[in-house]
Amino acid sequence: MSTDQLRQFFAHISRDPSLREQVLKAVSADAAALIAQELGYEVSGDELLRFSGKSSSGVSLTKIQHPGEYH
Repeated sequence: MSTDQLRQFFAHISRDPSLREQVLKAVSADAAALIAQELGYEVSGDELLRFSGKSSSGVSLTKIQHPGEYH
């Protein structure tokens, strides 16, 4: 996956409020990546996690730490 695919997905999210809501409700990075893949973007959960703390097209990605989570 190129960063370009991720940026295109973020641009799509910024234009589509219903998609934004769907992604915000995703329970994991992999679930959000599946949404992207269904729309034709080559995005993985790992790539979304690596993009954490950055923003593109007005969309920011932040990894939420859950109690008991191991790294």
